[in-house]
Amino acid sequence: MLTSRLSSKGQVTVPKKVREAIGVRPGDLIEYRVEDSSVYLAKVEPLDLAFHQSLNETLDEWDSTADEEAFGDL
Repeated sequence: MLTSRLSSKGQVTVPKKVREAIGVRPGDLIEYRVEDSSVYLAKVEPLDLAFHQSLNETLDEWDSTADEEAFGDL
């Protein structure tokens, strides 16, 4: 089991073995998920805005009034 000490500012150092296991480096974002009294952390993958924008531009073919009427209650 790996441990860290909480500083007076509420900060902890993520142990090297944990950083290596989840593939984080300085500057990366880490998300925290709290379940009951446990906390899970994971690397946040950066959002590729250019990819999402180009994908969004291809999705208008299913955005008609007829589509909304046919599939709106799903």
